[in-house]
Amino acid sequence: MSSEELPPRESMEFDVVIVGAGPSGLSAAIRLKQLNADLNIVVVEKGSEVGAHILSGAVIDPVALDKLVPEWRTDEDCLLKTQVTDDRFYWMTASGAIRLPNFMMPPLMNNHHCFTGSLGHLCRYLARKAEALGVEIYPGFAAVEVLYDDKGAVRGIATGDMGIAKDGSHKDSFTRGMELVGKYTLFAEGARGSLSKQLIAKFKLDANSQPAKFGIGLKEVWQIDPAKHQKGLIQHSFGWPLNNKTGGGSFLYHQDDNTVAVGFVVHLNYDDPYLSPFDEFQRFKTHPAIRPLFEGGKRLAYGARAITEGGYQSVPRLTFAGGALIGCAAGFVNVPRIKGVHNAMGSAMLAAEHVNAALAAGRANDEIVEYENAWRASAIGKDLHLVRNVKPLWSKFGTIIGVMLGGFDMWCNTLGFSLFGTQSHAKPDRSTLDPAKTHQPIPAPKPDGKITFDRLSSVFLSNTNHEEDQPVHLKVADMNLQKSSEHDVFAGPSNRYCPAGVYEWAEEATGPRYVINAQNCVHCKTCDVKDPNGNITWVPPEGGGGPNYEAM
Repeated sequence: MSSEELPPRESMEFDVVIVGAGPSGLSAAIRLKQLNADLNIVVVEKGSEVGAHILSGAVIDPVALDKLVPEWRTDEDCLLKTQVTDDRFYWMTASGAIRLPNFMMPPLMNNHHCFTGSLGHLCRYLARKAEALGVEIYPGFAAVEVLYDDKGAVRGIATGDMGIAKDGSHKDSFTRGMELVGKYTLFAEGARGSLSKQLIAKFKLDANSQPAKFGIGLKEVWQIDPAKHQKGLIQHSFGWPLNNKTGGGSFLYHQDDNTVAVGFVVHLNYDDPYLSPFDEFQRFKTHPAIRPLFEGGKRLAYGARAITEGGYQSVPRLTFAGGALIGCAAGFVNVPRIKGVHNAMGSAMLAAEHVNAALAAGRANDEIVEYENAWRASAIGKDLHLVRNVKPLWSKFGTIIGVMLGGFDMWCNTLGFSLFGTQSHAKPDRSTLDPAKTHQPIPAPKPDGKITFDRLSSVFLSNTNHEEDQPVHLKVADMNLQKSSEHDVFAGPSNRYCPAGVYEWAEEATGPRYVINAQNCVHCKTCDVKDPNGNITWVPPEGGGGPNYEAM
């Protein structure tokens, strides 16, 4: 059946359409209903349920949650209960861990007022709050198309068709997607959202901002020996196993029920095509200061996700006719604090307030420029402005000097000035790889099945599932370019930067063949960021596909 023969989509009309049931999307929905209970609001979510695609450390600054749901601390339905009681920072060498005194840290790095737990659980809690207010939430439906009116303004989104076979034909189960039409549409897709990426390009929202920057965060949840567990302890580190030129670090959070969330972040502007973030994460756990914690424990969960790291300089214009970007779709992560939830929720609430005012004034499908004009003077802008130079200084000067300069600049900004002005980001992450001939392969740690593991057993713990008979959702624009550049020049880095074993080069008699194991994809979107030619585009698979995280 050709596109011309497709039956028309059914359409539903709302006051506000929200794409993504993460912390920002749900916060926007709740705030809108708090301001006007009569608003008709829908949230569409590509995961099989709310929280299925949510992954974060997480240590959460409750400043936005306190404003949105003041009763959350005493609400038994909210599982975010573990307050930070001990906050440690380490510089790692191959054999040692040097603790940095807390008094050296700028005040904004203090985590003692924060809580650690599962962001997925928090999103499920927020979803219940939203539904109690009358918000409609549609999980299992991926937003795949932005709808525009005849003036070019956004008028909503369309969800993906279901029941399309791998060859593009329609199966007996074929069902047309839905059009969800609204007076305003808020895009809360998280880092590197597929529709947000299109909107940024179409409306040139990044024309006056620095290149977007990203990291990849990998995470495991362990249940450990109760004798080793210290509820409320959080620690962060930088240094080993990464070299001085490669930015990143670890986190380790002692949460409820003798569980520990351990993770590793690698900045995606690294230059070595042989670097594997997954393997460095596994290597990190073998450190003599880390391994004993997990000995005798059980790994419960695994996942990975791209993280926005550009900060203040990289935030694009947030508004356009008919809609706005909120949360990590816009890039509000505070990199040195490794926190973005508070700003994601704060931006959503700020946007909701301006959308409500526009609707009250009888407006529709125009640009909510008031939101764009307000964010830099808000708590979000102030939070990001204080740390705006940390990432670029780290990238320019390496870990040792860069972190020292970044810390110095944070202290200066705390006192109201900066000797560095506002530093710029050099170039997009896809442009930072060196040719493979200038580097040597990095031996991967051998999985022992106790502390260190391989990719496929890790993906199994993510509960990732895709309908096998569907079109591949990882689109390679030019397969010849992939061979001549990604393979021949860069030695196939997708095989290493992907944390799920999606990509591999199969050496055959006729030459190397690019294999895409799309069913393994955990939707981290690193390939969309790091492919050296921008030749891979991540698009949503059939709704409900992907990881099914329980408590990430």
